[in-house]
Amino acid sequence: MSLNNERLQKVIAHSGITSRRKAEQLIVEGRVKVNGKVVKTLGTKVNRNDQIEVDSVPIEKESHVYYLVYKPRTYISSVKDDKGRKVVTELVPDLDKRVYPIGRLDYNTSGLILLTNDGEFAQLLMHPRHEIDKVYVAKVKGIPSKSALTLLRKGIQSKGEVLKAKSVRILSATKQKNTAVVEVTLNEGKNRQVRRMFEEIDFPIVKLKRERYSFLDLTGLQAGDYRELTKEEVHKLKQEATQNRSEN
Repeated sequence: MSLNNERLQKVIAHSGITSRRKAEQLIVEGRVKVNGKVVKTLGTKVNRNDQIEVDSVPIEKESHVYYLVYKPRTYISSVKDDKGRKVVTELVPDLDKRVYPIGRLDYNTSGLILLTNDGEFAQLLMHPRHEIDKVYVAKVKGIPSKSALTLLRKGIQSKGEVLKAKSVRILSATKQKNTAVVEVTLNEGKNRQVRRMFEEIDFPIVKLKRERYSFLDLTGLQAGDYRELTKEEVHKLKQEATQNRSEN
């Protein structure tokens, strides 16, 4: 699917004039035109160059934005939370565009997460075939042996899934406190994967942080900070994901 094509109702919703559900209703009612022609089919794909009208009024298409955020602990990787907890989108204030996280970091995990309003870009990066490297640093109870780390590289069973690290190494260990700091690189993104892997080998995680996402890191940022990605960074991420897909 081309990165230039998105569902019509999604483009209308992102323009800010209505919700996606209402946009679907407008389409079915025949109140939407694409390039001068009425479109009533839900899921119709439109190009960024297509002219879209709702009730004969052209919509202003939302430009895409891309943010790198240093998520603190105790934030939810979501746009809202029914329990009233803080959400990661709150960290980008005064934003007139609706953004959402690419993937997730759990409530007690800090570190690098990307926010965007570009759905095709998000899907491209999250697709398991595209193997984007994500580097985590974990403080664990106990000091894992070489054989334990080898298990993580080979793959370990957890709740019917095989969880596997691309690489794993001990950065430091403190015998007095019986703790270790371990770097883990993943190129998949299963739910709570790093925590589950270490639970399976009986080295529970005390603290977990995502340090890098592909070539991106947290240089110059404190917890709660954010910055906009450059056009070159966005292009490089797309290029890397597409290349990984073609090699699989």
